Amino acid sequence: MNAGDTGFMLVCTALVFFMTPGLAFFYGGLVRRKNVVNTMMACTAIMGLSVVMWVLFGYSLSFGGNHAGIIGDFRWFGLNGIAMDEAGPYADNIPHLVFAAFQMMFAMITPALITGSLVGRVKFKAMFLFIALWSVVVYYPMAHMVWGEGGFLAAIGSVDFAGGNVVHISSGVSALVFALVLGRRRGYEHTAYRIHNIPFVALGAFILWFGWFGFNAGSALAANGLAAHAFMTTALASASAMLSWMLLDVIKDKKPTLVGASTGLVVGLVAITPGAGFVPIWSAIIIGALVSPICRFMISFLKGKLKIDDALDAFGCHGIGGIWGGIATGLFGKSSINSVAQWDGLVFGDYHLFVAQLIGIVVTIVVAVVGTCICLAIVRIFTPLRVDAAEEKLGLDLAEHGESAYPTFNGLDS
Repeated sequence: MNAGDTGFMLVCTALVFFMTPGLAFFYGGLVRRKNVVNTMMACTAIMGLSVVMWVLFGYSLSFGGNHAGIIGDFRWFGLNGIAMDEAGPYADNIPHLVFAAFQMMFAMITPALITGSLVGRVKFKAMFLFIALWSVVVYYPMAHMVWGEGGFLAAIGSVDFAGGNVVHISSGVSALVFALVLGRRRGYEHTAYRIHNIPFVALGAFILWFGWFGFNAGSALAANGLAAHAFMTTALASASAMLSWMLLDVIKDKKPTLVGASTGLVVGLVAITPGAGFVPIWSAIIIGALVSPICRFMISFLKGKLKIDDALDAFGCHGIGGIWGGIATGLFGKSSINSVAQWDGLVFGDYHLFVAQLIGIVVTIVVAVVGTCICLAIVRIFTPLRVDAAEEKLGLDLAEHGESAYPTFNGLDS
């Protein structure tokens, strides 16, 4: 084992942890004043729930053993047998416990992403129970299929450096399904949903960008050149996407916006995640520049044409951004950068990686759709999914938590 790699991975683990509080600020700033506590509380509760579940059985189901390339077993229940001073099967340069801790933070932020599509109308109890079930039904199998020993998607040659399938597509698609089942906010077509705190949005985006360097660079599992490569592609794709979104703002509204720049940098991070350690640095500019118009079009299409209330665009940003990122990895991936990729991408004359990426994306979508429907069916046995009309009008901060983020503003929200 290597002390330098261990220290690097512990820092990256802390950075990835910090992303979930960043997401809470990002989402919290985007909603109306009367729902900010509820929105941030969703991320907060998931931080606690995900850690306990991961330690008890989540890590073991994701990375312990192998059953049909889909799921692990309970050999490491409660992290039993996970040594703090011995390497594990996934990295021989760091303690097994460090690898488990790093992956725990991925299991934390992924379900938190789903909550963005549900704000303003979902019962907290229903959301909490859904996240617990979804982690078992969708996230743990996806983590195993992509990253676990003998995982199905890894076996067919599909690659995902830091979570395009496992994190973004799975959560984005699930968010869309949940939003469709939940239904639109009351008065959706006749109400202007104004962003209540733009500085919160920017702060959350900046924290996410900061933490994402641990998310992607840390997925190299060592302080080495591959980590540096992933660090640079991450920075470049995000910067390119931010500039691209600003340009779209100027073209459409004649003015750049801070919310647009913040959204752009986030979708750039989403898009580069699956390929950060596979694609050439120059290609990150293209990946980032194209993800903004792709996501912006999808957001407009969902809300303008289909009238789907994906409140904070969890699918439009993470689902679509993750799909584009997976496709882009199939286009620009190079085995010379990372030998985990068995083939070069389509741009370099080989179609095998591109096809494997498409299969991985389709499988992830199917797992997310079916898994989400199963989880929602179970949740409905125990509790309604939505708050009632009076609670929705009052705001979920008071209705669900008895708290108000801005007491002096009571009564100003309709």
